[in-house]
Amino acid sequence: MVLTLRFELEAFGRPFNAARVWYGPDPHDSVRHTHQDFYELMGVLSGSGEHLLTSGSVPLDPGDVVLVRPTDEHAMAGREAEGVEFVNVSFPVCSWQTYAELSHLDPAGRWDLAPRPPVFRAGGERLPELVAIFETALLRTREEPRPLDLLQFWTDLFLLVVPVTDAPEGGKPAWLRAAQRAMRQEDNLRVGLPRMLELANVSAGHLAREMRRHDGTTPVRFITDLRLQHAATLLHTTTYSVAEIAERAGFGSQSYFARCFAATYYLSPREFRMMSRR
Repeated sequence: MVLTLRFELEAFGRPFNAARVWYGPDPHDSVRHTHQDFYELMGVLSGSGEHLLTSGSVPLDPGDVVLVRPTDEHAMAGREAEGVEFVNVSFPVCSWQTYAELSHLDPAGRWDLAPRPPVFRAGGERLPELVAIFETALLRTREEPRPLDLLQFWTDLFLLVVPVTDAPEGGKPAWLRAAQRAMRQEDNLRVGLPRMLELANVSAGHLAREMRRHDGTTPVRFITDLRLQHAATLLHTTTYSVAEIAERAGFGSQSYFARCFAATYYLSPREFRMMSRR
């Protein structure tokens, strides 16, 4: 069984949440799960372990930082008796996408499209700085965390770490990666599937087969998820009306948009806007 976690159940009304976690060598200690509406930065502080993914396992060593994305299915296990200790810092989708866009951390959107969660690393001599950044996030969570604390955490972290060489693409065709990246643009989202077929320059059947093989999803589901993520960012960062946002994100009607949004975020668009701004 795969558990689906929701941010609102973990840290409702807070800009972020942080927790210290330890896992021993028994893989059954960690429940396989996904994150429905939030990202997570996992900083390994001590010990060593394995990040258990659907595509296999990835080593976890001190100084590693993993960006776990919504829908990444994963679990953790320690190596040997000492296990692995890390701090998880989680934050809503809309907050991360706004920051990533403004900071130009990943202008091509490659981190979201990578076949495995992206990994970053602080060199061995800089491990104490990494530990201090994650410990500070823990301290802020125990008090009353502010959005400014989350911005400080992100900024300090990404000034310290560097990306590890991307994991192999697992054979995903370059045309599919390029089409998925281009579909993040608002003009393409409005058009939807016809634009993705145009960008991919393949038949609808071939596109569906390749996405099912490499991403475990369908083109329609992929586009709908991108539209909802874009709508959440607009709700969080603009004063557009809900009807305008539905149109800009490519939904045919406001009522259909509201149903899709509530099914994913468990809030209406207006409730989401009020909560995110509060």
